[in-house]
Amino acid sequence: MATINDLVLIHVDNKPGFYARVEDIVPDVKPGWWQVTLLVLTFPLQVFTWILDDLQLEGADFTMGGTPLRLEDLVSPVELERIEKEKSDKERARKARLEGGSPKVISLLDRRKK
Repeated sequence: MATINDLVLIHVDNKPGFYARVEDIVPDVKPGWWQVTLLVLTFPLQVFTWILDDLQLEGADFTMGGTPLRLEDLVSPVELERIEKEKSDKERARKARLEGGSPKVISLLDRRKK
């Protein structure tokens, strides 16, 4: 689900259209709907406020004026790399525990005293 300060890719007619940053999400007068303010990263910068429901914020297709639209959360390649590294580190630690070897803990404080 898109949240404040997330970068999103807006698909227009089922094709990548433009990037935007979610500036604000406030409840609409209709329950279950939100006023989503987007900073559209074009030249010049533009600000849109769309009224979306929970499913649309999570990436479900919707239309405006008959044009199909969809929000896609973007994840930085740096963040993806960090997540993959965490997963592989956890898997390596799990395998070490299963094989009977416990990870060796080295005190940096003890090393500094030498």
